[in-house]
Amino acid sequence: MATVGWRRLVPAAVFAAALFGAALTGPFAARAEDDPSFISLYAGGYDLIGNNAHPEGIFGAEFRFGYKLWIFKPFIGAFGTSRGSGYGYGGFLVDIYFGNRFVLTPSAAVGYFHQGGGKELGSNTEFRTGAEIAYRFDNRSRLGLSFYHISNAGITQQNPGEEQATIVYSIPFNLLK
Repeated sequence: MATVGWRRLVPAAVFAAALFGAALTGPFAARAEDDPSFISLYAGGYDLIGNNAHPEGIFGAEFRFGYKLWIFKPFIGAFGTSRGSGYGYGGFLVDIYFGNRFVLTPSAAVGYFHQGGGKELGSNTEFRTGAEIAYRFDNRSRLGLSFYHISNAGITQQNPGEEQATIVYSIPFNLLK
């Protein structure tokens, strides 16, 4: 029987704990009622952890919708790496507010992965889980740090996964009009 490594359990546990916390902290989540949609731009490191890590640069963008389905907000995004890998994805996120300034945003997504010259992840279908912690400015723009894990969740025999850490700047969509 194969063992499940910590690299697979930690992102899922963080996401589950954040969702549980969001369900218990209705007043914190309620502060997002007036938040608009966002365009988020991020850059940082890709494939950063593990024995077979091959670090490379990453740059991406997301559109985070302003409306909610209960506490979940849909989002779509894409990134490219310095070795030509690419990933287009869509999923759901939750904004958990700590006061008026700090926002924890766990998210989960599924998407299409293109290997390019980067690491083979075992499948074109890949899942992304993780979280972002951000500071919210008066105009509602945000500056934060994120950490995500991408893997195919064992749908194929090869499932090395990868981790990424980025700096994120989110611009309220209404400021761009």
